[in-house]
Amino acid sequence: MPAEIRLGCQGWNYTAWVGPLYPSKTKSQNFLSTYARAFSAVEVDSTFYAVPAANTVRSWAERTPEQFVFALKLPQEITHELRLRHAGDVLQRFTDVARELGPKLGPILIQMGPDFTPSEVDALAEFLATLPRDLDFAIEFRQRGWATDATLALLTAHRVALALADARWIPRKTMLALAARPTADFAYVRWMGPDRSIVDYSRVQVDRTAELEQWAAVLPTLTAKVRVAYGFVNNHFAGHSPASVRELQRLLGQAVVDPSALGEQLPLL
Repeated sequence: MPAEIRLGCQGWNYTAWVGPLYPSKTKSQNFLSTYARAFSAVEVDSTFYAVPAANTVRSWAERTPEQFVFALKLPQEITHELRLRHAGDVLQRFTDVARELGPKLGPILIQMGPDFTPSEVDALAEFLATLPRDLDFAIEFRQRGWATDATLALLTAHRVALALADARWIPRKTMLALAARPTADFAYVRWMGPDRSIVDYSRVQVDRTAELEQWAAVLPTLTAKVRVAYGFVNNHFAGHSPASVRELQRLLGQAVVDPSALGEQLPLL
């Protein structure tokens, strides 16, 4: 049976989406609840910068439907400052807060920096051994030297998914090939784009149809080997990530929510 594919954006708190996605005059406090009527999952970028307050995380859960899922980024204190070393206390504090989401907690993304090279594999191996087994983790490498059989074997041993990123760090051809070799029982894909030159998030500015068609052709192979696949699009991929997600949904034969339908049930507050 094919795996469930949950697609969404990297974040929801963008004023530029008022009009193109959110109904006109939607207030910022209603962005998340409106977003959750269009997509079934979201990747949270803010947790990369700090461990959130427990009441903040609980409020996310309260504002979203029962089946909605949040993917959280692991704090940069662990990945970039401590470089995975002696991070037990911060990891414990973060996962305790993350569990406030209950069944709405999806994968936790370990996003490493481009200067984290295979020379630090021992630190990676030691860190992976400390991850709580009841939570799902994915890891993104931004250095092509990690694209090896040894890396896949290490991740498989700890049931950590290799995040497949369409970005400038590792060639798309390599990532598409790795999609056939999942290292966990779930998959994690990120559409990032080549750079940060896009600053207008209200509209698609780069035609990424060819890239999305390549991924749509490969994803069925991946989903045949996992229980669920998550995929998140960044605004920098084409300019307006909600439109890119809808295009992916169409390519995969999923139901698509037209932005015009989101004005039919405006929040009362």
